[in-house]
Order: sequence, then C-alpha cells, then structure tokens
Amino acid sequence: MSTIVRDVRPGDAISVCRVLRAVLPHQVTTPESVLHEVRTAEPAARSRTVVAERDGEIIGTAAAGMLHDAREPGLSTLSVHVHPDHRGRGTGGLLLRTAQRHLAAEGATQVSTWATDEPASLSFAGRHGYRPSRSSCFQRLDLTEDALPPLPEPPPGVALRTVADFADDPRPVYRVDTEATTIDPADIDTEFAEYGDWLEHTWAHPLLDRALSTVVLQDGEPVAFTLVESDGRTRYLSGVTATVPAHRGRGYAKLAKSDSLHRARDAGYQSAFTSNDVDNEPMLAINTWFGYRVCGTEVRHTRSLG
Repeated sequence: MSTIVRDVRPGDAISVCRVLRAVLPHQVTTPESVLHEVRTAEPAARSRTVVAERDGEIIGTAAAGMLHDAREPGLSTLSVHVHPDHRGRGTGGLLLRTAQRHLAAEGATQVSTWATDEPASLSFAGRHGYRPSRSSCFQRLDLTEDALPPLPEPPPGVALRTVADFADDPRPVYRVDTEATTIDPADIDTEFAEYGDWLEHTWAHPLLDRALSTVVLQDGEPVAFTLVESDGRTRYLSGVTATVPAHRGRGYAKLAKSDSLHRARDAGYQSAFTSNDVDNEPMLAINTWFGYRVCGTEVRHTRSLG
C-alpha cells in the first residue's frame, strides 16, 4: 500500500511520540507534549503538522510554520522525522515536499531545519537544496553510574529555589528568561514572547518540571536559572540555563545546574540530556565538568523558497 500524508489528529499523539523518540533519543517527548505543541501553536505562525501513514501505521511526521516573531519577514522553519525502520522508501521526501508547499503558500521566502550530522541525513538535506551552517551537539549524563561533582556551597547572599516556588507569580522567572536569553547570538533576530504567550508556551508546557528547575537568587532577586524538561519518570533534559548579564561570571549557571541534577538523581532519574551550540565554550565546559558526554550532533540548514 502507498504512503499517505495527512494532517495530524489528537488520536495520533502516541504514535507520533513513538516516531520522535526513535528519531530523537536525546530529547524528551511525551504524548502530552505532542498534543500541547499542536494545540498551542501561535496562529500567526500559520503552522501545520502532518503524519505519514502506511498500512494504518504512522511512520513519520513533519511540522512547518512561519517564524512570526522574526524581525525579518518571510522566514520559516520545518522538521521532518521518519522512523528508522521505514527509511529509504521516499517517505522523508514526501513529508518535506508537503511541508515546503505549505510554507510557500503562506509566503515563506526562506526555510530552516536541522539535520543529524550523519551521512544519510546530510545527503538528504543537500539533495533538496539545503545549505549547512552552524552545529549543535547533544550530551548525555548517566545519573545511575556517573558520579556528580559535589554540590557547590552557595556564596553569601545567594539562595536556591525551585521554579515551583514561583507558582503564585511566575513573573520573576519570566524576567530572568527575558533578560538572560534574548542577548545571546542566534541565526535569526527575534522578539521575545509577551508574558501571556510565555505563560502558555513555556510555563504551562507539560514537559516543564517546575520541581526540578532551579532559580538562583542574589540578595532575594532571581538572577539565574535552569529550566528542566522531564517525562516525570526517568528522562531529564536541561532546556535553558542562563544568567542575567549583570551577574555572569560568578558560577551561578553551574550552581543552578548542579542543584537541579543532584535533586533529579535523588528522585530516581536515570538519564540527563542537554544540548549546546558547538561554539558555546562556557556551557560546554560546565557540562564537561558535570560529566556529560557528547552523544550526537545536528547541523542547521537553510534554503530559499520561491
């Protein structure tokens, strides 16, 4: 039977999760997170998520949308994932063409995506006109076998809290996120989300583990954090770790990650994952200090649409 591509349905969440876990073993994905991403997609992004189905089985998925918060018009992004057991039969190309047609119809002039740094994926991207740029590496820490460095003692005036401690008023966490992450270099100049959007897409995301996410306070003021995603059982992912510019260079990022990792290990989590741009030497050094080891690399690609 031929492969069909159709729009995703709520009942597909478990199958899509299975595909994503097989393709992206260094990330955390749950059926709830799949549904959340689709249901809370920003209307201005004009996004579309599709699945590839063969003989009643979902074997791949693709998501595409406009970068509505980019300062330059016409920019877009897409992702294509095919289960490893079903590659080499044209499914990836079918999903890619579907995603590109959608973006072109929405007025996209440039599209970006990420490809795994392996011959098959890089060749696939190149054949379809995508040009490589920067790289990012994934790292894994085995919390059941690798010994964590001792938790550093917070310096005078510094206290540690969890993100859950800000449940009544998340605005201090939002302020740190805004100030600490918007000045970092990126390929695309974007505007940070308004507070209401941040609440919906970050604070209310089903993967955000508020109990394991750590906030560093200096004299009572939040100045750094690590936001953690987890599956609630064994898998832990450092989503964002950042310090506001005025307080950088004091070891607060390392302190936040250390506190969070120690609590994750004590709670029974087995694998911790993180990712960084290959040129982000400060965070790579911190992760090496913790014992993380590189487990994969991906390369950002772009191409013009028209």
